[in-house]
Amino acid sequence: MNDRGAASIYAVAIGLTLTLAGLAVAVHGTQLVAAAQARSAADLGALAGAMRAGAGVGTACVRAGEVISANGAVMRSCTVDGLDVLLTAEVRGRTAMARAGPVRTR
Repeated sequence: MNDRGAASIYAVAIGLTLTLAGLAVAVHGTQLVAAAQARSAADLGALAGAMRAGAGVGTACVRAGEVISANGAVMRSCTVDGLDVLLTAEVRGRTAMARAGPVRTR
């Protein structure tokens, strides 16, 4: 039996396996980055909206949307409850919710 060339097949198989593993890690990494970007955009948007909550729902949500868009995300929802702003932002399929408003004392 001649095993000549068998090492080449194993080398190609190992190389393909490592390439696929690297691709899986890269895809997972991009999802983690998208989730972090969505959280940051939601937090900043909620803070910006809360700063304008006293001027009305429209003003607060418009400002929150501007800040979220400037951070590369899309605003999916915005609710103003008194001086609190609750919103949802999305980046590449990953969503994050944030709430901002004045500090409450008990």
